[in-house]
Amino acid sequence: MTEKALDDLDAVRTITETLKNFKSEEQLRILRWVVEKTGLPQTTVASSTGGSSASSTSSGSIPSTVQPLRNTSTASGGVDIKSFIDEKHPRSDVQFAATVAYYLRFEAPPNERKDYIDKEDLQEACRKAKRDRLKIPYQTLVNAHKLGLLDKGSEKATFAINTVGENLVAMTLPGEGKSTAKPGKPRSTAKAKKAVPRKVLAKKAPTKRASRSAGKA
Repeated sequence: MTEKALDDLDAVRTITETLKNFKSEEQLRILRWVVEKTGLPQTTVASSTGGSSASSTSSGSIPSTVQPLRNTSTASGGVDIKSFIDEKHPRSDVQFAATVAYYLRFEAPPNERKDYIDKEDLQEACRKAKRDRLKIPYQTLVNAHKLGLLDKGSEKATFAINTVGENLVAMTLPGEGKSTAKPGKPRSTAKAKKAVPRKVLAKKAPTKRASRSAGKA
């Protein structure tokens, strides 16, 4: 007895059944990883109803549009790191670290992608993006980890982008630049003049006798 060959709808039902117990953002992340693992073109699926691809599949409707992620791709596939960093415009070193980790995991050419980054990756990204080198790149990665943007990697001194960092890079950046400097207090124009000693005033003020003699003259 030969085993029945799976058709497209069987595959859809299998995937839907597997994903149904995950949250929507987890479903999208899993689907994105499947696309990467299978070597399919990097695309983002948008349903005609505005919902996620997983929810559209579970309801029986097939997403109607498949759009490329970006147009600024390199010849080998993926996005140029300088263009990506310029587009995201990270305003701090920790945002820069998260942007680099995101790029190397999701947007770089396939042969350059990596799940974890280290201080050398950060400095190399500075060079390619024509950004000033970091004084202590490892500390920048540690700071990004403390802020919840990166997780520690499986190997020593390595870090990986997490969902918080992904949301920052994908959804928040580039943000509007806001000055963190506090407005200074306006200087008072009604400052009291320095008190003049009484002796000086007495010398300047004419005496009554001098005023009378001046009048008689």
